[in-house]
Amino acid sequence: MSDLQLESIEPWAPHPTAAPLTERSGDTLAIAANGTRTCIGGWQVAYSGVEAGKMYEIVAQTQFCDVEQVRDVLRCEAYWGHLDRDSGRRGEVLSWDYLLPEWNGDTVQFSRRLTAPEDAKRLTVRYTFRWSVVGSSEWQLPKVIATEVAESYKPVKICVATGRREDRDRRFESIRDNVDLYLPLCREICEKEKPDLIVLPEIALQYGVKGSPLELAVPVPGPEAEPFADVARDYGVYVLLGVIERDGDAVHNTAVLFAPDGGVNGKYRKVHLAVGGEMDSGILPGDDFPVFDTEIGRIGCNICMDSSAAESSRMIGLNGADFLLLPIMGDHRAWHPEDHTWDPERFRGIMQTRALDNQLCMVVAVNRAEGSCIIDRTGHVLAWNDGSERFVTAEVNLVDGFRPKSRGCFRGINWMQRRPHTYRAFVDEENAGGLKAWQATEKS
Repeated sequence: MSDLQLESIEPWAPHPTAAPLTERSGDTLAIAANGTRTCIGGWQVAYSGVEAGKMYEIVAQTQFCDVEQVRDVLRCEAYWGHLDRDSGRRGEVLSWDYLLPEWNGDTVQFSRRLTAPEDAKRLTVRYTFRWSVVGSSEWQLPKVIATEVAESYKPVKICVATGRREDRDRRFESIRDNVDLYLPLCREICEKEKPDLIVLPEIALQYGVKGSPLELAVPVPGPEAEPFADVARDYGVYVLLGVIERDGDAVHNTAVLFAPDGGVNGKYRKVHLAVGGEMDSGILPGDDFPVFDTEIGRIGCNICMDSSAAESSRMIGLNGADFLLLPIMGDHRAWHPEDHTWDPERFRGIMQTRALDNQLCMVVAVNRAEGSCIIDRTGHVLAWNDGSERFVTAEVNLVDGFRPKSRGCFRGINWMQRRPHTYRAFVDEENAGGLKAWQATEKS
């Protein structure tokens, strides 16, 4: 159990006119709507005796009534340091985090395991009721339990293996030609860099080889991909291989993740097929965005055209990925519309946006090398290939401590600010966005 001392229990609100109705009965703290749309406030419970560096499990529970948008209305946060009752001033707060909700009927349990930051001596748990003219909630005092400090994450070493730009200038007449390019490179990388993960480009086995994808497709596992499974097994490394995959009577553009034992850890099948050939080639699109649990973190994938649909990377983020691996031939958004020249800075910005928006590490493998990169969740480009390198390498810290000026966790703010009930158009199958407006203009 925790040896923290309960120091105070007090209501909070940003302004008297916004304050909800609050009432305390022993350990039960009631918060109810005040009948106005400016309603926001609640209770905050402060503890002293915090030990910096110690991990605490914080659990708070509330029962609610007549609350429609529970995710919007009920919130719970943990603040390290002194927190003023006026929410506009965060006083001596060192950092803060959202507690994560779990719904069960008319009850919500908020919980989180958090490590007290350096210099922390005080913990404040804040309960909030907001944005509703009706409804009420009854909260119990939080349970705060000292726990074992979580295992520290070691940096993940990643290599993007593409070969140089000029390596693609010669003719590639068979899968064997591609294997001869990428396989020695993967083995060299393993010997020199000892990475945790190697990422290869889109359809790396068949890229540049003439013929229908229906003829070039191969099964995985299978003899054509087995050399890369051997690399994974021989060096104890994860390897992502792009391949045109044969699956019975279907053909897919697939990213295959080989595990360090040489087995298939997972497959991602491209959901958005490229216009200009692939869409009409007989390739079948995938229909989900899986995320694979691995020893180095949770890994999801997009492939090329997927990146043009913001939903693709968002789904990987929503499914809980630490890494988004993107084998890609090119990006039509990165070409200047005036003269159709490729702009690496436009491409870099697109990839940085994907990393920031979804709070994950982007690992991008471009077939002709230029633009291949590794970008962390803060948007920093850790490695960039201008086309002259056969591979690029970077180490990524999954736990980097990054907090913006608000002192909140960037990852937590990114996901907890979401209001899913306002995004209905996102999944409206009849919605064609701005095309509808243009269609009306064309008709007139």
